[in-house]
Amino acid sequence: MNDLVRQHAALDESDLEWLHLLVSEWQLLSDLSFADLVLWVPTRDGSRYVSVAQMRPNTGPTSYQDDMVGHLVPRGRRPLLDAALDEGRIVREGDPEWREEVPVRVESIPVRREGRVLGVIARNTNLLTVRTPSRLELTYLQSASDLAQMIAAGTFPFPGEQVDMDASPRVGDGLLRLDADGVVQYASPNALSAYHRLGLASDLVGQHLGQTTDELAPARGPVDEALVKLASGYAPRQTEVESDVGVIQLRAIPLKPKGERIGSLVLLRDVTELRRRERELMTKDATIREIHHRVKNNLQTVAALLRLQARRIDSAHGREALNEAVRRVGSIAIVHETLSQNLDERVEFDEIADRVLMMVGELSPAGTVVCRRSGRFGILEADVATPLAMVLTEVLQNALEHAFGPGEQGRVEVSAVRGEGPAGAGRGAGRTGERPGGRLLITVQDDGRGLPPDFDPKRAGNLGLQIVRTLVEGELGGSFDMLRAPEGGTRVVLDIPVGSD
Repeated sequence: MNDLVRQHAALDESDLEWLHLLVSEWQLLSDLSFADLVLWVPTRDGSRYVSVAQMRPNTGPTSYQDDMVGHLVPRGRRPLLDAALDEGRIVREGDPEWREEVPVRVESIPVRREGRVLGVIARNTNLLTVRTPSRLELTYLQSASDLAQMIAAGTFPFPGEQVDMDASPRVGDGLLRLDADGVVQYASPNALSAYHRLGLASDLVGQHLGQTTDELAPARGPVDEALVKLASGYAPRQTEVESDVGVIQLRAIPLKPKGERIGSLVLLRDVTELRRRERELMTKDATIREIHHRVKNNLQTVAALLRLQARRIDSAHGREALNEAVRRVGSIAIVHETLSQNLDERVEFDEIADRVLMMVGELSPAGTVVCRRSGRFGILEADVATPLAMVLTEVLQNALEHAFGPGEQGRVEVSAVRGEGPAGAGRGAGRTGERPGGRLLITVQDDGRGLPPDFDPKRAGNLGLQIVRTLVEGELGGSFDMLRAPEGGTRVVLDIPVGSD
């Protein structure tokens, strides 16, 4: 709609925002009218109309099989559009049109804002299934007529009211028609069922909706307005009403077809089961987070016990082996700590990588070796993050232990790239160019002494490298390579398949 209006029409941005607000609400008018709606806007020179939006009803058959958005028609071809635009009134004159052997009644509703007519809504009703209307259908049509008059007067939609149409009740969910005093004149079967779910034992018609709602579900805690007033439809509001046995969602729409409130529409939906499932999910999420928190605490306890044991061992090799185990356990604990703070089983791995760098960097005395990260790991699933944290710990630990001698200064850089490119691009060559979506390329490079001439990373017996190979190739389904960097030092390249960021 933005492109069509800016390309063809002479409306400013505030006018366009008004049209967006209207289009966000007009499913209500379409369903109440049992009709298709097409929004036509005059072009800059006034010689044509362009259709910028379309809506089909959920309550009846459509009048248009094809999409009308983007169509241009010259002025004069559709007299009802001309009359509504020029005279600023709703136009219903004329015989039904025949489209593919289907009779269609066409009406035109001017769209007014601040005294100016911005465009015209063509309301098209399929008459093929017309029959004697029921009380529900008559109430729908009368409510649609009131809303159409409000659109023509520029009082609907309501400025400043933000409604989430995906979560808001729809016409078919339940509808109440109230008079000016808030007394129910008509209640659809679904609306009555919803109030029965709240605990109502009688009919709704003839009862004051606000008082009845307040008795069934008195407001708990602070509210913006008294529930009695809100449920009576005095202002456009949306809220949820909860009793001990049910929850319903209410949306009040005041009706002012001639400037004065004659009553209101109340759309409502029974959301008891939906809220129950949401609470169950919240409970499960809280339980999962608590489990991750406890696992993290247990791993920290294990790490503390290993540290105590290391202090009591005389062998330097034994102490170092236990300290390596402490760091491995610590890397897993970092992942569980991050998961305990999230609502799902996904983590922002950059934070984990930075903490691993900090933890392993403690191996370097007085900061003689600097560890840095570039690029972005992004969001990873927990089943990828946990082994990857261990892999990163082992690779960094190996670099700090073997690349530099005592007191030597150096640098270890970790880079991560997620992007597009052939799955094997850069492997073994160290180019961190674009990667394919769903893959992560990690390069760990130091400027130390480099690898021995006969070193083979796939056969090396070092426990740390065995852990890296097992996790990368077996658990993560990726590839691992370790080679001499052309500029000196050692380069480790990890190519891992991951989900979308």
